[in-house]
Amino acid sequence: MRLILFGPPGSGKGTQAKLLAEKFRIPHISTGDLLREAVAGKSPLGLQAKGYLDAGMLVPDDVVIGLIREVLTTGIAKDGFIMDGFPRTIPQAQALDRLFGELHVRVDGVISLRVEHDEVIRRLTDRKVCRSCAKIFNSNQLHADDPSRCPECGGELYQRSDDTPETARKRLDVYLKETKPIKDYYRESGRFTQIDGMRDIADVYEEIVTILRKPIS
Repeated sequence: MRLILFGPPGSGKGTQAKLLAEKFRIPHISTGDLLREAVAGKSPLGLQAKGYLDAGMLVPDDVVIGLIREVLTTGIAKDGFIMDGFPRTIPQAQALDRLFGELHVRVDGVISLRVEHDEVIRRLTDRKVCRSCAKIFNSNQLHADDPSRCPECGGELYQRSDDTPETARKRLDVYLKETKPIKDYYRESGRFTQIDGMRDIADVYEEIVTILRKPIS
């Protein structure tokens, strides 16, 4: 199973990616995670990335593609993958397609979660993150007797500094500006499906699984 998952910040794509990765027993490829792991491991690409990050610059596409290549050419991705948060630009999508062609990888689906803008802002400003297990929760999922503690592991919960209404709107604006051309790019190739991400986690998950189980034309 090979899937590219899109969605605005707060759409729940990270949650869906983890659920799908568990179901199909395939890696969840997050470029942010790849960069952090490469920098921590001091790999050649990680050292390149660190230089840009330390200078406050964006990591070049060729470095990110190189990290993705490393994952796709290891045994961990032999049965597929779920890619989350990449590509974000047309050049990145084209570079990714070239990599897929070189490695003879066929993508089973490109799925986008559609969430109303007001709901994105509400979700982002409502969520809390556990310092221990890094899981994300909204206020409805917290224990009423102690909403400052993770309901899973008991760790301390905190709100990210960028989960404010102003910052959330800026993140949403950037996403909308960057990803619309990407959606059109994948629509033209017949690989794109958009679904309603406003529903319960379980309903969204079941629809994605149903889409992925359809035969590829």
